[in-house]
Amino acid sequence: MTRGAFKPDTLRNKVKQTVKLHFDEMISAPCRLGILATLVPGAPVSFTEMKNATSLSDGNLHVQTRKLADVGYIQIRKVMKGRRSVTEFRMTKLGLERLRLYVMKLQEVLDAETGATAARRPSRQADDSAVWA
Repeated sequence: MTRGAFKPDTLRNKVKQTVKLHFDEMISAPCRLGILATLVPGAPVSFTEMKNATSLSDGNLHVQTRKLADVGYIQIRKVMKGRRSVTEFRMTKLGLERLRLYVMKLQEVLDAETGATAARRPSRQADDSAVWA
C-alpha cells in the first residue's frame, strides 16, 4: 500500500466520502437551522415568537429570514391582527424537503462513523472479573 492511502473501510475514508455530500450552506448556518427547526411543526410563527425561540436580534432575524425566503425555504407574510400588522413565517414544501435532505446527510455522516467504529472494535464477551471495561 502506498503512503497516505486509506483502506476502504477506515473511519477516515468513510467520513471523507461522506463530506462530499455537499451540505446546503443556506441551512448549515446555526441561526438559519434554528429558524427552520422552529417552523417544522407547520403552524405560522410570528416575528416575536421566532425571536424568542431563536434568541436572535431583530436585525439578524430579519436578515436571516429574508435569506431563507429568497431561496424559497420559508414564506414571510404580513397579517393584520386588530389594528397591527404582524409578520409571520411559515416553512414551504421546498424548505421542508431541503431540511429533510440536510438531516439525512447528517445521519449518513453519523452512520459512517458508527459503522467504521463498530468494524474496528472486536466483540468481547462479558467478563465478570474485569473491573474496567
